[in-house]
Amino acid sequence: MAAELDFSPPEVPEPTFLENVLHYGLVFGAIFQLICVLAIILPISKSHKTDSDSFESKSSEVVKKPKVAAPQLSKKPKKETKKKR
Repeated sequence: MAAELDFSPPEVPEPTFLENVLHYGLVFGAIFQLICVLAIILPISKSHKTDSDSFESKSSEVVKKPKVAAPQLSKKPKKETKKKR
């Protein structure tokens, strides 16, 4: 009875080129995702923060200037009235 059982490993065909590309692409994608998650979790160095802070203050100044200079032509000028007390 023991002679009838076949315990040899099953025959697995060699992976094709497309299967290899798919396998390595999935591995590369998983490693890339781990790097992206670690970049979000780990803190940023102090030197990078000071550079970005100075850039943000400069960009906010540029945005504020055009808003003040833009006149509104559609509104009629309001009449000035004096309030009596």
